[in-house]
Amino acid sequence: MEWVPGAVPTASVFALGLPMTLPEPDYSAVQGLELKIPPPVQWLVAAILAVMLARLFPQWVLPFAGHRALAVALALAGVASSLAGVLAFRRAHTTIDPHRPGDARAVVRTGIYRFTRNPMYLGLLLTLLGVTAWLAHPLALLCAAAFAATLTRLQIKPEERILKGLFGASYEDYLRRVRRWL
Repeated sequence: MEWVPGAVPTASVFALGLPMTLPEPDYSAVQGLELKIPPPVQWLVAAILAVMLARLFPQWVLPFAGHRALAVALALAGVASSLAGVLAFRRAHTTIDPHRPGDARAVVRTGIYRFTRNPMYLGLLLTLLGVTAWLAHPLALLCAAAFAATLTRLQIKPEERILKGLFGASYEDYLRRVRRWL
């Protein structure tokens, strides 16, 4: 295979040094707030809401034995999941920018991506569940559920549409084989 000017290398051919031209990403289907609110900002809003609700309704706090240890374990698992996702993307020479999923250079299927399609987002959810466990407040769990739903709607589904357009059958096969969260 010879070099094609403007070709974008992908992980599947990157190791071989062979270029592959990818189609231009189609952002025309992105609507409203899709891809506009960075996932860490969504996380921060949910965490602040959880803390505010716990303070507004202190009578509903339900501490349980080991809730702080559980909180730390969830937060550490979240950080580990996110870091594993970032490192796998770096190794594949692809973007981690949540605003530009069309800049992706590869469908990463190795490492943590064998178990979850979204380890960075799973990491955010786990750390938010850590905050929830620390607060030991049932309304904080609603914030975590709302975060997962909002992140899925505003970030994950638009990314999946764009990546299907870029990688076609290869990405659709990956969607069938690996779960979105766990």
